[in-house]
Amino acid sequence: MRDAPRGRDRNLMGTRAAILMCVLTLGLSLPLLGVWWAGKPVAPYLGWPPTTRSVVHAPFSWPVSIGVLLLMSGILAPLTLRVLHAPSRERRAAVTAFPWWGWGAAIWTLVLWGLAWTRFEWMQPFQAHTFFPLWCGYIVLVNASTFRRVGRCMLLNRPRYFLLLYPLSAGFWWCFEYLNRFVQNWYYLGAGELSAEAYLWRATVSFSTVLPAVLGTAEWLMSYPRCPAGLDRFVRIRFLHRKMWGWVLFCLAAGGLVGIGLWPDCLFPLVWVAPLLLIVALQMMCQETTIFSDTAHGDWRTLWVVALAALICGWFWEMWNFYSLAHWQYAVPFVQGVTLFHMPLLGYAGYLPFGLECLAVAELCLPRTCVGSLVSYGAPAAEADLAQRKPTVAER
Repeated sequence: MRDAPRGRDRNLMGTRAAILMCVLTLGLSLPLLGVWWAGKPVAPYLGWPPTTRSVVHAPFSWPVSIGVLLLMSGILAPLTLRVLHAPSRERRAAVTAFPWWGWGAAIWTLVLWGLAWTRFEWMQPFQAHTFFPLWCGYIVLVNASTFRRVGRCMLLNRPRYFLLLYPLSAGFWWCFEYLNRFVQNWYYLGAGELSAEAYLWRATVSFSTVLPAVLGTAEWLMSYPRCPAGLDRFVRIRFLHRKMWGWVLFCLAAGGLVGIGLWPDCLFPLVWVAPLLLIVALQMMCQETTIFSDTAHGDWRTLWVVALAALICGWFWEMWNFYSLAHWQYAVPFVQGVTLFHMPLLGYAGYLPFGLECLAVAELCLPRTCVGSLVSYGAPAAEADLAQRKPTVAER
């Protein structure tokens, strides 16, 4: 009898590994197919190191910008209004004092912030290397804030999961660096001339902080019942024919990835949407749960919180990047007009689906023994209600 759960776990891990391999294979090859189809040489997209450069794109367009603004408003308005008009839940008081290591992280973060934005002579050898230690401070600080709220956090209570997020995050963001070769929407400045090995090492270390930051912030937001209030009983979305809809999403995602290589100036937003659709499509085709499965019960809390967490991290990414020596800048078609820091204002909308991708990749790649990727710290009433219905991803 004990072998049955182990067999199911092995089958599940095998299915997830197959999905991951398909996502990587298609995500890497389909944009190249688009480039080849467009009659352009493929070799420049495969060079190493994958250095970025400033590219002149289509100029700013008011009609496109207004259209994007209306689209995002239409998507976000129902969720935002639901949260704002939801019955106010009792505010859960902090259960413990702010930990000493949290104060240490706060001081560390403030010091690194100051060093990143200043140019002391003695800091010159380290000036271009402030990104990783600064974000490590943020990650520990946000875990300390969660610990103060509920007495537990990812860093202390799920250390294996927490540590595995770092290498997963590095590989995850390298995939977006690859896709950026086709659209050339951002490029890096201030790091100096680097060898291929130095570029790989420095970039990988910095990229490793993305998932711990986003998912740690999401866990902290979950500790505030008011943040996702009302979204546990929202619109229900059920797909009666999962395999059929999986194939529909698969075709859309695959077409989008090919289109990135064909028409990068027009389809660049699909860099942030197509990989997510591809993961969800393959999971539906394999009859696996997805990050959207809870919406069948009307539960949108996890999606809302992780998207909001990515937006919060996006604010800090762009703010800290603004005056740093080694930094990135943007060249985005049609919306490169009004900016907040270096980022086009409408570009912040891309952080919302990016947050969902962070959750989807963590759910797909990390072993079940690491526990779920997002823990819900809801109100006591919500915990009591759990016994009356099927547990959701957030509650598991």
